[in-house]
Amino acid sequence: MNTVFDFSATTLDGQALDLSSHKGKVLLIVNTASACGFTPQLAGLEQLHQRYADQGLVIMGFPCNQFAHQDPGDAAQIAQFCERNFGVRFLMMAKVEVNGVNTHPLYAWLKQQAPGLLGTRAIKWNFTKFLVGRDGRVLQRFAPQTPPAKLSTAIEQALQSH
Repeated sequence: MNTVFDFSATTLDGQALDLSSHKGKVLLIVNTASACGFTPQLAGLEQLHQRYADQGLVIMGFPCNQFAHQDPGDAAQIAQFCERNFGVRFLMMAKVEVNGVNTHPLYAWLKQQAPGLLGTRAIKWNFTKFLVGRDGRVLQRFAPQTPPAKLSTAIEQALQSH
């Protein structure tokens, strides 16, 4: 797999999504959780979505229950939580695993393309963020503690690249 557009995933409402449908757009891919100390970042991600979606940014949230079981709900519970508490309108995907033997293929590729601190591949916690350029290649990996507002400059640079 050479670009993010070679992958597919399932939306939170169970629809298959070929990521090639977002060719030419900038993607921000984030593993999310409903009961994490970083969960308020959903509001910041929604702000980025509102600010940049019309310029070509697509935010994809992938719920994950691998870190301290902080997203145990089913798809309907996750959707209701995100909407009710944070007004989430960006694209929420079906729950995935980001580490281990059942790692979603997209996440296996993302970790290979942009290793973490000291070259580690594993996702360390919820809200690890991957910024993908219009060409489908990973531009940058951001740590869980990096607030979405701090991504604006990198997103704007990515949106300006064609």
